[in-house]
Amino acid sequence: MTSSIHLKPPFRAEHVGSLIRTRALYEKRRQLEAGKCTADDLKPFEDEAVKHVVKLQQDLGLKTITDGEMRREYFFEGVFEKLEGMTCIPNRPISTFKPYIPHIASMYATGVQEAETIYCTGKIKRTRSFYVDDFKYLKSIVSPEDVKFIKVTMCAPSWFHQRHGSDQTYDLSVYDSDDEYFDDLGKAYREEIKDLYDLGCRHIQIDDPTFCYFCSDFMVSGMERAAVDHEELLDTYIRAINVITEGRPSHLTISIHMCRGNYKGGVHFSEGGYGRIAIKLFNTLDVDVFYLEYDTERAGDFTPLKYLPLDKVAVLGLVTTKNPKLETVEELKARVSQAATVLCQGEPSRSMEVALNQLCISTQCGFASVWEGNPVTEEEEIRKLSLLVETAKQIWPDAN
Repeated sequence: MTSSIHLKPPFRAEHVGSLIRTRALYEKRRQLEAGKCTADDLKPFEDEAVKHVVKLQQDLGLKTITDGEMRREYFFEGVFEKLEGMTCIPNRPISTFKPYIPHIASMYATGVQEAETIYCTGKIKRTRSFYVDDFKYLKSIVSPEDVKFIKVTMCAPSWFHQRHGSDQTYDLSVYDSDDEYFDDLGKAYREEIKDLYDLGCRHIQIDDPTFCYFCSDFMVSGMERAAVDHEELLDTYIRAINVITEGRPSHLTISIHMCRGNYKGGVHFSEGGYGRIAIKLFNTLDVDVFYLEYDTERAGDFTPLKYLPLDKVAVLGLVTTKNPKLETVEELKARVSQAATVLCQGEPSRSMEVALNQLCISTQCGFASVWEGNPVTEEEEIRKLSLLVETAKQIWPDAN
């Protein structure tokens, strides 16, 4: 494995990626959803919204820069629908979706009969970029010395596979195994990452709620009833990420963000601590940084952090994006201290200084994983991000 981050993440205070849409963009997106404008009509509003959120991040002292996912309807948009071999299906029968997947279970529960999805009908090839144009725009509105701070977020390769399983994700005459499917998908991701890197991108964040689903008793028991080997599938999804990160440049940071769902209004879909997956994930997933949801009891305690290797960083998602309630500096400092104490007790053991050097703080998820956003205003969002910056200054006063 490579370890490009050398235990020094870009910054101690982070946010995961998506931000509350500006009012102008929100209203224009509503028009699009109502069929009153075209996607092209949205672009100037997206451009202005990206400028706004970049300035917002910089004004708050957040060094890492994202575009707030202003151009996306959903966090996972921009990858699968752009790949050759993938076909959008607007009304696929719900019977082809796995009922043990937590967010799919909610569809079954509400009587959904069919849903929009993407199905693999041919060999996967990247014939156009995912986010290169978005990155170029971001690059054009920041100073040259800040380009290296841009973070690009993209959905995990398992996103549609977890919905449909090994039997309903791809045409079996095209791929006869998950490994073949993820090998071609991984090649497409690597091509995208290389193009972004060549343009100056130095941080790719993979958003993957699926890993937290493996922490859910609901999903694990459902898979067992369906005679699906959840440990084998977890290994498959770890391998899928490792295919993407294989051979990456030494100065490129790859991070993984894991949460338990962040749908309209901040709805979550699963519960369960990281204990079930921590040993395997922390030690076999070839990434540099783990963004971990830790804002509520449903994420469990910090005990699984004792399995974090010395060459990895954990970003503790201590600040919720799901409601306006504002945490305090003292609360966050206490929780970071608790997490560091667990790390000190890990194998191998480490000093408090080393443990703190392996930690950062962030929001537990984005503020708007879907365009409507969570029940949080921009003003409340700013207070939460300011809290992270101030807390980080107090915990790591010497950090840049």
